[in-house]
This record gives sequence, structure tokens and C-alpha cells, in this order.
Amino acid sequence: MAGVKVYTTESCPYCRMVEAFLKKHDVEYEHIDVGKDREAAREMVRVSGQRGVPVTISGEEVIVGFDAKRLRELFGTPLEGGIYDTVIVGAGPAGLTAAVYCARNLMKTVVIAENIGGQASWSWAIENYMGFATITGEELIRKFEEQVRGFDVRLELDSVQSVEKKGDSFAVTMVSGHVYRCRTIIIASGKEPRKLGLPGEDRLIGKGISVCAVCDAPLFRDKPVAVVGGGNAALQTAIEMKKFASSVTVVVRSALRCDEVYAARAEEEGIGVFLNHEVTDLHGDAALTGITIRDRESGEETVLNVEGLFLAIGLMPKTGFLGDLVALNERGEILIDENSQTNVPGLFAAGDVTCVRAKQIIVAAGEGAKAALAAHEFLENERLEERMVCP
Repeated sequence: MAGVKVYTTESCPYCRMVEAFLKKHDVEYEHIDVGKDREAAREMVRVSGQRGVPVTISGEEVIVGFDAKRLRELFGTPLEGGIYDTVIVGAGPAGLTAAVYCARNLMKTVVIAENIGGQASWSWAIENYMGFATITGEELIRKFEEQVRGFDVRLELDSVQSVEKKGDSFAVTMVSGHVYRCRTIIIASGKEPRKLGLPGEDRLIGKGISVCAVCDAPLFRDKPVAVVGGGNAALQTAIEMKKFASSVTVVVRSALRCDEVYAARAEEEGIGVFLNHEVTDLHGDAALTGITIRDRESGEETVLNVEGLFLAIGLMPKTGFLGDLVALNERGEILIDENSQTNVPGLFAAGDVTCVRAKQIIVAAGEGAKAALAAHEFLENERLEERMVCP
């Protein structure tokens, strides 16, 4: 389709997903890197009102972010039917590893995800994954993806709306309307960023408020920004944002919870930190122009004139599409046993969406392998039982 433009930045995983979708469906498009071309960045903001990527333009249509439903409506092709041995929901380290192990066991497999990489792809630097002294999240996930694409695995970029158990199989309904049927399912949907819960927040997402600094950092070059959060992710974001922004301020609800190395680096970089403060108000209509923060002890309020606000206040399990199908713990995580099995026969789970305590990339990958092996064993036992009852 002629006239399609995709505004991206170099490190944005969601941008890569849009481009992968268009390539898969043989759609010609113009790639525009707004992290390097400031004039193009201004054009993107003018056309879309967004200060976040990706933005896709097709004629009069403006698609913000990786909107799988709208992209499929405009550019997609019909999906094949049939029943799969397994559907894997999520394409982070757990889901991609599970896909490799399923494929090696010759299971008919489809991976469904809104993006490839999940929260791992947001990492500026990973220093604790075996085999690499240091590697960016984007680079590591690219290696995962390349390995998956070397197998006979269908990879679909879409959002799951619901999962139902129907007899001995499952029905996975997508936002786009397509339904996948499968004999087993592996939930590796990970976690999603928490929000502040303030009036106007949803309206300002992509217009100054961001949950993906790796994606949007170049769009805030020479602008004042703030980062909310006190953990490693927040301080790492603040340190990296110093390379782009004119000033960086960190707002922490209580005390810093990050490793000492990040606190020391932030101090060296001259990053201001407001401890025991919370954001109480967001300013701006068409775009963010500032925030109000309040001292939780004295009640004193301070207005920060910032044009960017990066949220790093934690994550919550992405399980809403499951309804009450599976058992969850008090934190909303899927309960699994030592073999990645849930309370629903044939439904397995892996990675940060589960009750496994260690939330690390290397642990998630291992749990993905376990879930795939357990799903394969489940299918083999089912087939054995079927043969035993045949006359």
C-alpha cells in the first residue's frame, strides 16, 4: 500500500513490531527515525499530537503505538484455522524459550503477543545474563527472536481478549476477532506498567507521559523531564535520560530501593531526587507542561515544569484476559506447581506472570523451557490414553 509512513526510534521494540507486521504482509512503507531527524520528530508531533513512538500514517489514518487490531484491519490477511498443540501467550524470554522447546518437540505452535520482548526489551543494559558481560535488552531479545524464527513456529502480533476451556481444548479469542483452538496453552504474558491513577493521565500518555524510556527518550532531547519511582529501573532510566534531557528529576514516594551503584551514578550525574514525595497533579491539555508533587510528611507542594514524565513505579501481572479461569495469589500472579502446571489441566504458565519469586530474565527463560516440556508431556499422556481406550 503506497503512502505508508512509520515514525520510529532506533531502540523502540514496539516500532520494530509495526515494521515486522508490515513486512510480513508485504506492505511497502517509509521508515522515519525521529530520534535522529528532529524535523521529522516535529512533523510527527504536528500530525499525530504524539510525543511517543511508533506512529504509523496511511492516508488520513493515524495509528498510535502497536495497535494490532487496527493494523490487521488495514493491512492483514486471513488467518488459518485448525487446532494447535499449544498456544503461547506472550513473547518475552519465557514465551520465546517455550516456543523453541515446543518446536523441538514437533508441536504445532503459535505464539501470540502484542510485542516481542516484553519488559526485557525495555532494559538499557543487562549485566547478569550468562554468556554476555553486558547486553541491551533489545539486543538480547533480538537473539531470542532470531532463534525462534529458525523453527516452524507461527508468530502472530495481536492482543488476547479471552481464554476459555471448552471440553478437552481451549479457545483463545483475539481483540481482532480471530479465535485460536489448542490442546494446551502456555501463559507467559508477563507484567504491565502501573500508572499513577491521576486525572488526565490516560489523555497525556504519548503526549509527555511515557512508560517506555527506551522507546521515547530521543524525543525529549534538550527538554526537562522527571522520573517517578525509586527502584533500579527508575534510577537507570534517569541516568540514561541525562544523555538527552536538559534536566532530570527523580520523584520517590518513600526511600530509594535501588542498588547503591545506581544511587551513586545518579548523584555523580547531578540528578535531583525528591524523597518522600508523590505526584498529585498533571498540567497541560494538548501535552504535558508540568507536574505538582507533594511532600508526604509536611504536605508542602512543589510545581516542576517538565515536558516529560517517565513512569517506573512497578508492574502488575497481565492476567485480565483470563477472567476467573485460573487460580491467582494475592498479588494477582498465576499459581503454578514445580512443573509450571496451573489448577487447570493443560494450562501452563511461565515467567513474571507467575508466583515464582525470582523475577529475572534468566529465570523466566528457564521457566519457559519447563512449561514447554510439561505441555509436551501432557499431550503425550493424552495420546497414550487415547490409544489405550481404542477398541
